[in-house]
Amino acid sequence: MTRIRYALWGILAVLSAAWLLANLPLPDTLSFIAVRNLLVQYSGVLAIGAMSVAMILATRAKWLEPWLNGLDKSYRLHKWLGITALVVSVTHWIAAKGPKWLVQWGLMERPKRGGPPADAAEPGAIQAVSNSLRDTAEGLGEWAFYAVVALILLALIKRFPYKYFVSTHRLIAVAYLVLVFHGAVLMHFDAWSQPVGIVTALLMLGGVISAALALSRQIGRRHKVPGRIEAVRSFPSMRITEVEVKLDEGWAGHDAGQFAFVTFDRGEGKHPFTIASAWDPATRCITFITKALGDYTRFLPEQLMVGGAATVEGPYGRFTFDDSKDRQIWIGGGIGITPFIARMKQLAMSPGAKQIDLIHSVAEIAPEALDLLKADAEAAEVNLHLMIDSRDGALTGDRLRQMVPDWTSASVWFCGPAGFGQAMRRDLVSHGLSAGDFHQELFNMR
Repeated sequence: MTRIRYALWGILAVLSAAWLLANLPLPDTLSFIAVRNLLVQYSGVLAIGAMSVAMILATRAKWLEPWLNGLDKSYRLHKWLGITALVVSVTHWIAAKGPKWLVQWGLMERPKRGGPPADAAEPGAIQAVSNSLRDTAEGLGEWAFYAVVALILLALIKRFPYKYFVSTHRLIAVAYLVLVFHGAVLMHFDAWSQPVGIVTALLMLGGVISAALALSRQIGRRHKVPGRIEAVRSFPSMRITEVEVKLDEGWAGHDAGQFAFVTFDRGEGKHPFTIASAWDPATRCITFITKALGDYTRFLPEQLMVGGAATVEGPYGRFTFDDSKDRQIWIGGGIGITPFIARMKQLAMSPGAKQIDLIHSVAEIAPEALDLLKADAEAAEVNLHLMIDSRDGALTGDRLRQMVPDWTSASVWFCGPAGFGQAMRRDLVSHGLSAGDFHQELFNMR
């Protein structure tokens, strides 16, 4: 989360500094209209800048993952940039419309429009064309703003079905292209030769390319591999389904802890699932474990059939257990056990030298699932601690310290409910764990 905060505030700081540099010194007399004009320009730069970076992050470019420590972190930054763009865009809209409303309500006299200075040079051809498009850019930008507000709000509603979220969210790319036109025409023409214009232009260019990739459905295409369902196993009492897919040639392999986007039904589209198996090029099989948490996963066991088609895109993520510690503590909350299963299978194939304790906190576990988990832990030489909520209560920092007395020499790897992970992180860090030694998978794509 630290990198996400630094990245978010860093982006806003760079845009703010560039805008301020272009507008200093400020007018001697800051009248209401002068302040309003400054706010319109500033909020516009922040809004299009935040949206542009969000568009770039949406491409799932592999080269971006190291910067933010995984695609899950990229999507979290994408979300906060979207929220930032929403708030700033509303501010921009209010600042632009405010004087008209005040005049209509009789609270302010209509301001007199000042013409260009007497000594102003005649606009060049490009500026003249830009000036002629201002009314069009204002009108289109307003409607694009309404569309973006509606689409971002839909994306933030968790109850909105995932497949509809994916299809409607793609429409933001269309609105974004309109807003680029709006911003390019309405930004002060002289600003394009200054740092604020150069930074904004580069971000817009990246955003336009990203929007084109999204609208042409090119995102992730190079990382997609078709396959067939080899086996399906259900654990009804836990509402869990295990699916094994045999991939065609083209999968470059994956590390334990990574995830992929899987399409079982084109009408439903792709969904993100953590990979629950080590990669063996001899079999080319990959396993996913899903839990019935929504409309799609609830009916997945009934829809999946051996021999059915599947498309896997990935792998993504950097929750790969790589660190310099000789001691690791793994915490799997509920379905968050999945990356640890994959890692244990990998260790069974290629044993490591680390001492590992796995704490699995779960509401309930089927006997056959427990037997499989114990077998994986034994094969990987991992110390398994099982905590069933109704029997053992909730896992806390105190309970963890009792289970693993030398916890201060370990790194902690957590996958499970976000709130649970944040509480564990706060507790352990407050008791001496280095914040950099707590690794959490933010497995939430919206």
